[in-house]
Amino acid sequence: MTVYLIRHASAGSRDDRDPSDLERPLDAQGMDQAQHLAEVLDGIRPVRVLSSPALRCQQTVAPLAAAAGLPVEVADALCEGTDIEDSWALLEWAARQDGDVVLCSHGDVIPELIRRAQLRGMEVPGPGGCSKGSIWALRWDGDRFASGRYTAVGAHA
Repeated sequence: MTVYLIRHASAGSRDDRDPSDLERPLDAQGMDQAQHLAEVLDGIRPVRVLSSPALRCQQTVAPLAAAAGLPVEVADALCEGTDIEDSWALLEWAARQDGDVVLCSHGDVIPELIRRAQLRGMEVPGPGGCSKGSIWALRWDGDRFASGRYTAVGAHA
């Protein structure tokens, strides 16, 4: 199985003083990135699409979920600032599903999950990263994440 771990697309500037940051939507570039992500992942047929409660995350995977005929399910364990144990438990749960799963999260959660997977033996044959709108494809071998492939996906011109 493969878990596709996606960082939300461009959503303008963060304002840490704004209590409604969870409601910050994608900007125009982010909407293009979300559409392009759906095109890049057109060949996969996920069985579930889960997202952080943040609107920008839900909007990032909405085109992909729509193309697959699936709802975007909200998962608190993908939210910014979530305890890594909760996020890791969700990632492992996703890997054990009967088919590929898409998860959308944030720039603080994703690097920690990748780091933990690497410490547990996951090989990353190329460069890594966590740019907005990027994808980590994590291949599960039944016991652990065996390999991870990073793809930076920008909006197409």
